[in-house]
Amino acid sequence: MDYPNDQSPGAPVRSGIPEHGRIPKYYAVKAHIAVLIEELGEGGLLPTERDLAETYEVARETVRQALRELLLEGKLRRQGRGTVVAGPKLEQPLSLASYTEGVRRQGRTPGRTLISLDRFPCPQALATEAGLTRGEPVWHMERVLLADDERVGLESTYVAVARVPDLDRDFDPDSSFYAYLHDRLGIAFGDADERIETVLA
Repeated sequence: MDYPNDQSPGAPVRSGIPEHGRIPKYYAVKAHIAVLIEELGEGGLLPTERDLAETYEVARETVRQALRELLLEGKLRRQGRGTVVAGPKLEQPLSLASYTEGVRRQGRTPGRTLISLDRFPCPQALATEAGLTRGEPVWHMERVLLADDERVGLESTYVAVARVPDLDRDFDPDSSFYAYLHDRLGIAFGDADERIETVLA
């Protein structure tokens, strides 16, 4: 990958940002981290936000924004309190029967374990894909999907805070998100697309 001013992945990014500012600083950080992802390989643990900020000589929020977009693109995933390089994705269309119903139809017991529930301004990549407005508050919820207590996938859910303002207070993370939307809030979807990432048991 080519970098402005022939800078290496570990060089301070500020030297690669043109004076006119047309390239956002976080985008340069994102490009550097993308190279690091290739070097680490699947399952590789990224340095902390603080370490990345010191390496590239930028603010932690700049690093955080770059990581958010890489998470949205499926190149990274959260693991505990760290961030690791993601593996291959399994993408499947959603018939709008919830994961709970699908697992039960297979004669297994569904379950979920909450990893994280965060609120942040919607980045452009997500806004374009989901029909949201860039900068509007969105929830990002990550849960490990279980079938008979066996880990079978990692679910990432993005939803506008305006639609579910009390998600962090009145949603049971072990329950069906679709049932919560339909039964408690009266929200129904005509169609949807869901991405499920496999995880090691």
